[in-house]
Amino acid sequence: MQPITILLVDDDASVLQVFQHVLTDAGFEVHTVSDGRKAIQYLGAADRPVQGLISDIRLGDGPDGWEVARAAREIAPGMPVVYTSGDSSAEWASKGVPKSVMLQKPFALAQLVTAISQLLNESSMAPVDKALEE
Repeated sequence: MQPITILLVDDDASVLQVFQHVLTDAGFEVHTVSDGRKAIQYLGAADRPVQGLISDIRLGDGPDGWEVARAAREIAPGMPVVYTSGDSSAEWASKGVPKSVMLQKPFALAQLVTAISQLLNESSMAPVDKALEE
């Protein structure tokens, strides 16, 4: 069984490094990018399927985390999305994609693994549940 690929987006290199380490230790394959433009380009590359997105909201110049998540959902409508932010959680209800999770910085690193894992489990179960209803 191949590991689940997560796209991790943050403009802070030290945050990327710590989050990548934690997610890799949890068994995920992690690709990191430092801005929204690169994230959207990576998501659009057909040869690199991504099963989950973890993105900071404030990414400097270019697309922000809200835009990255919307682009991800255009490519894969059920893609699990975890937002991380130090100051944008109040905007989540109006700007976040449905069925996403917001983690307010600082948070325990285990929360990151738990959040993406729960969303992945929910998304993998959705087609089965739908089939049972028919």
